[in-house]
Amino acid sequence: MEIKSAKFISSYTALEKLPQNGMPELAFIGRSNVGKSSLINMLFDQQKLAKTSSTPGKTQTINHFLIDEAWYLVDLPGYGYAKVSKKLRDNWGEMIRQYLKKRETLYCVFVLIDSRVPPQKIDIEFINWLGENDIPLSIVFTKADKLKAGELDDNVEAFKKELLKYWEELPVSFISSAEKKTGKDELLTYFNEIVEIV
Repeated sequence: MEIKSAKFISSYTALEKLPQNGMPELAFIGRSNVGKSSLINMLFDQQKLAKTSSTPGKTQTINHFLIDEAWYLVDLPGYGYAKVSKKLRDNWGEMIRQYLKKRETLYCVFVLIDSRVPPQKIDIEFINWLGENDIPLSIVFTKADKLKAGELDDNVEAFKKELLKYWEELPVSFISSAEKKTGKDELLTYFNEIVEIV
C-alpha cells in the first residue's frame, strides 16, 4: 500500500476541540519512549512528521495527522514514566481514557510495546483495560532491530504468554523497526483494511 499524503493537522488539549468531520481514526499509544514518533515517521516516509525526543513524555497532547485526505492517524500521549507532575499525568490519563471510550470515529488502537524488555505490568494492564471496554486494538512490537532474532522471538513470545493469562484469543500483532523499516508494508496494508471497513 502506498501513502500519497500525510500531514500534521493540529494538537489538541481538550476532547471537544477534536475534528468533527467523521473521518476514521487509528490511534497510536504506548509507554513513554517506546519509539512512537519514529515509527510514525517511518510509516509515512517523513523524517519530521512527528517530533521525536530523547525525553520520555514528550507528547502531551492528542495529535492528529491527516492521511491521504481520508483518515487520521492519532498520536496519543504516552502512559507511564514522564518527568511531569502527578496532576498533569492524571489529567492526561483521564483525557486519554475518555477519548478511547467515547470517540465514535476511533476504529483501532495500536498499542506499542518495546520488544527489548520483558513484559511490563503497565502494558498488560492497559491492554486488558482496552479489552474490558471493548475497544478494538492491535499490538506493535517496536525496536526489533535492537535485538538478535532469537532474543526478539523470546521476548515477543513471553509477552504473548503473559497476555494469554487474561485473553482467550490474542489481538493481532506486528513486529516493527523504524530504522530497518520492518513491518511497514504489513502495517500500512492493515490500516487500509480497517479504514475500508468504514
